[in-house]
Amino acid sequence: MITLYTFGPYFGLPDPSPFVMKAEVLLKLSGLPYQINHRGLRGAPKGKLPYIDDNGQKVADSTLIRLYLERQYRIDFDAGYSAQERALAWSVEKMFEEHLYFAMVYIRWMIDANFQCGPLGFFEQVPAPMRSMVVAMIRRKVRQSLHGQGMGRHSEAEINEMAGRDLDAIATLLGDKPYLLGENACGADATVYAFLAGTFCPTFETPLRHWGERQPNLRDYVDRLHARFYPDLEPAGG
Repeated sequence: MITLYTFGPYFGLPDPSPFVMKAEVLLKLSGLPYQINHRGLRGAPKGKLPYIDDNGQKVADSTLIRLYLERQYRIDFDAGYSAQERALAWSVEKMFEEHLYFAMVYIRWMIDANFQCGPLGFFEQVPAPMRSMVVAMIRRKVRQSLHGQGMGRHSEAEINEMAGRDLDAIATLLGDKPYLLGENACGADATVYAFLAGTFCPTFETPLRHWGERQPNLRDYVDRLHARFYPDLEPAGG
């Protein structure tokens, strides 16, 4: 059986990482049996989650997990859709993963109020005498990473505006369809759902969340996919 290594539920979400959520939704779409393990970070092949262990075959990175499932089990996550539609779905995935993601990291880690009610909880297991030092060190690394990527060089207002364009784009592309490309879910829906669920998470107070909430079809989309894939988990929005 496939084992998916995750962080576990946080902030009312199935996982605080949209990449982990993406990987799990892909497994749900595949129909393959799998189990969850919350204790795999130390053994992560690339030092990050998610990764899977499929009878000894370890695959790290949510996109590489998808490619592995497609090849190993002959799954077509975009079955029924044209080459042009598949290209659009891939483009949307990368907009979220390579742009919106870094805005989300900034919002959660660099805005003090959001950090205090969010990621700070990740450090509860660190011994109290050294906790503040570890927290400062990790936040400094996150800040440096954002600066190197480029998002961290912008003001908070600029970041919200640019990320808001991502939400406007997906709202336009989604329209009144139940899924990104039409009547049936495609592989990119795993990504879109995961990132929108993270964006709408009420734990974090941000203009970007309110920007998205002004698009009713995005909120409906998240609720619809949450009910399908995580019916037993209370939605983050209550």
